[in-house]
Parts: sequence; C-alpha cells; structure tokens
Amino acid sequence: MSQPLAPPTLSVDAPSIAPTVRRRLAALFYEAVILFGVVFIAGYLFSTLTQQRNGLTHHNLLAGWIGLVVGVYFVWFWTHSGQTLPMKTWRLRVVAADGAPLSTGRAIVRYVLAWLWFLPPLALHPLLGLRLPQTLLIVGLWFVLWAATGRFDSQRRFLHDRLAGTRVIGV
Repeated sequence: MSQPLAPPTLSVDAPSIAPTVRRRLAALFYEAVILFGVVFIAGYLFSTLTQQRNGLTHHNLLAGWIGLVVGVYFVWFWTHSGQTLPMKTWRLRVVAADGAPLSTGRAIVRYVLAWLWFLPPLALHPLLGLRLPQTLLIVGLWFVLWAATGRFDSQRRFLHDRLAGTRVIGV
C-alpha cells in the first residue's frame, strides 16, 4: 500500500520565487483579454436589465456596475485560490506579505489600489482639458513608471502590492 504524496511545501521567502516584472506584465495583458469578456457580459446584462438604449443613459451607473463586477471577479479568485486564470497560466499566485492566503479585506484593498495603474493619469484628461493623444501618452508613461516600481523592490512588488501588504509569487 503506497502512501499518498504530500503536497510540496512552498517557501515564499526564497528570492528565486519572486516572478519577473516581465512575467507579471504578460499575465496582466492576458488578464485584459479575459476581462474583455467579463466586461462585455456585465455591460450586456446591465443594458438589458435597465433597457438602456443610449450609451450616455446611466453611464455612471454602468461604470460603477462594471467596477463592481470586475472587483468581485478579482476578490473571489484571489481569496479562493490566490490565482485568476491568467495567473494560473503564468504560474503566479497573490498572497499576503507574510505568505498567508489573502483575506477578503486585503483583497479588496489590493483591488482598489490596483486602480492606481490607470486612474491618476485618466483623471488629468477632464481636469486639464487634454486631448486624447495627450491623455494616451500620459497614461502610457504612467503605466511604464508604475511597472518600473517592481524593479526597485527586493521582492519585485509593484507599488500597489507594497501599499496593500501583498505580493505575487511564482508557483
């Protein structure tokens, strides 16, 4: 009779376990593909249930609804397995800074702080009356600067992970 194999233990303190910034960004772009479908279905559901016939009707409610749906998507996956489908594909897992699984509260904080990738430069568009090409340039520069924060951390954490007390590990 053979003994069942114990699951391998994972030392989250090992420096080699921290995934590269390139790998994390690849997973982020794959996540964008998955989110396209999630946002499409959420938008379709919203417009069907509210009988929305014009894109400007209830656009603030729609934005809030999509933000909520995307938040539920991330928080659920991060608290249940620590991985979304793209994170599984790229063999990544999000954990608390001490290596423990994420609590719901910490996952929500991480989700809200992750919006710092995009919201600050997008807020400049209406505030400064920028044209679209200028806004896209600022968003692109901000994205590169934000991604660079992962290179200056010993555990390769982006700024929102440091602020949320989380980190992404390779599995």
